[in-house]
Amino acid sequence: MKDKFLKYQSQTTNNPMSLKVLRAEGSYIYDTNNKKYLDFVAGVSSTNLGHKNNKIKEAVLDQIEKYWHVMVYGEFIQEPTVKLCELISNNLPNSLSNTYLTNSGTEAMEAAMKLAKRVTGRSEFIAAKNSYHGNTQGAMSIMGFEERKRAYRPLLPNVNFIEFNNENDIQLINSKTTAVILETIQGGAGFITPSKKYLKKIKNQCEKVGALLILDEIQPGIGRTGKLFAFEHYGIIPDILVYGKGLGGGFPIGALSSSFENMSLFKKNPILGHITTFGGHPVISAAAYANLKETLSSGIMNTVNQKEKLFRKYLKHELIDEIRGRGLMLAIILKEKNSSFKLVSKCLEKGLILFYLLFETKAVRITPPLTISNDEIKKGCKIIIKVLDELNKSVH
Repeated sequence: MKDKFLKYQSQTTNNPMSLKVLRAEGSYIYDTNNKKYLDFVAGVSSTNLGHKNNKIKEAVLDQIEKYWHVMVYGEFIQEPTVKLCELISNNLPNSLSNTYLTNSGTEAMEAAMKLAKRVTGRSEFIAAKNSYHGNTQGAMSIMGFEERKRAYRPLLPNVNFIEFNNENDIQLINSKTTAVILETIQGGAGFITPSKKYLKKIKNQCEKVGALLILDEIQPGIGRTGKLFAFEHYGIIPDILVYGKGLGGGFPIGALSSSFENMSLFKKNPILGHITTFGGHPVISAAAYANLKETLSSGIMNTVNQKEKLFRKYLKHELIDEIRGRGLMLAIILKEKNSSFKLVSKCLEKGLILFYLLFETKAVRITPPLTISNDEIKKGCKIIIKVLDELNKSVH
């Protein structure tokens, strides 16, 4: 099977993890030899309620019995799609009460960029250095990492970059700026959280010059930081909120939310201002609704901060420089560059799934299901420390 995997399925790296998956349940993934692997990645922050959650499974099967794809986005009234948008609206401020569903977070970001141009009548975007918002042409244009963009130029013009958390750069936001686009917590850069008043100062400057603030919560959204959305920690409300991943409970989805007035601009001049065939798909929406309802009603978000403390308690080692991030969006920052590959590969051998970050070669991702148990946290951390001990001995 691995030969066919490498021959017929296009790859994006010469060294894929190549775990041959048989099944997955809860916090574990099982290979075809029935060896189980504790999952500290959760599909890259996607399967927040663990693998094969029963309530999500029941919702999907129930919807499949009724109908699946029947029409392009926004033309037919499909109950699971409407219910999902209503539940989202009920848990966001009034200025974010209208939601457009897409197939992925990247697609949602593309729509947000288009919407910002319509709202402001401007074309200049400001994004952060070392930012990541997706891999389509527009999203790549606002990616703040030239090494990953160079091969695909020319990209969109009129994009300027500021340094995340550098308050001196805020003055670059001016009357030509359409929108400032930031990750509420920088992902690919190494899970960098905003300093205490940084986002407030960004928002104030946007309001002063008539620009919008677009926050990308594709990773930190849907409970991962202990709040439904990470912006709630920082006392601000974005003009457009982009999210995905954790919303679908393991199914592909993205979304953007803004005011009814803003989102209505997609209706005219031109009509069908943003279109998608499968966005808002009823089966995906049913899964997302079940996932979001359970996330909100189960109290699982209330356990996130305590679980973060456990990770920080157990992950102490002389090869670890620091633990970055918030809640269950954490990154081990190792002391040596390019050391993350060894830790990830050795832990996989011992039955623990970790993963890398895009730009920071010293970083290893820890984004387990929000449902992970205290014992599972302790078990996985023991594996990490054991591997770091082995790596330390090999160096000396």
